[in-house]
Amino acid sequence: MTCSDDNGSPGCAFEVSGALHVTGTTSVPVRLLNAHARVPQRAYEHDAAFDLYAAEESVVEPLSRRVIGTGVALGLPSGLAALTLPRSGLAARNGISLVNTPGLIDPGYRGEIRLILLNTDRLQPFAVAVGDRIAQLLFVPLTDIGLHVAEQLDDTARGEQGFGSSGTGERGSGE
Repeated sequence: MTCSDDNGSPGCAFEVSGALHVTGTTSVPVRLLNAHARVPQRAYEHDAAFDLYAAEESVVEPLSRRVIGTGVALGLPSGLAALTLPRSGLAARNGISLVNTPGLIDPGYRGEIRLILLNTDRLQPFAVAVGDRIAQLLFVPLTDIGLHVAEQLDDTARGEQGFGSSGTGERGSGE
């Protein structure tokens, strides 16, 4: 099957599970909830995640957290979820992370993406301005998984060895 868009470029658009697919890509509807909201964007062409932008001003005091709205809601189709992740530059330069990282956005959620920023700096407050890139959004496909109770699990080389068992030099309880 061959199709072309209005510009004559090869491509075919069709709908599956409420999402628009165009030549192998999935289009997710984005709803902008206020005048300060911005559509998430990739900084570079082949980046894995999209930047999320602050839609409100705030100050995150030292060793404190603050919930910041993005003004964005997603129309995720079934079979697709999204994770919110910290930005490495904010963490390295300002000690800013996310409390619940990764944050999970389920396919059925249609509310605003809100982020819990954590300021790990002991002295400096962190000012958030409207339009600041404050987190990343990573889309992940979901696999249909079924769980069942088993009396025993198959043997592996690792077995029941837990924290610190890979010889990284970290001290742990081995749980």
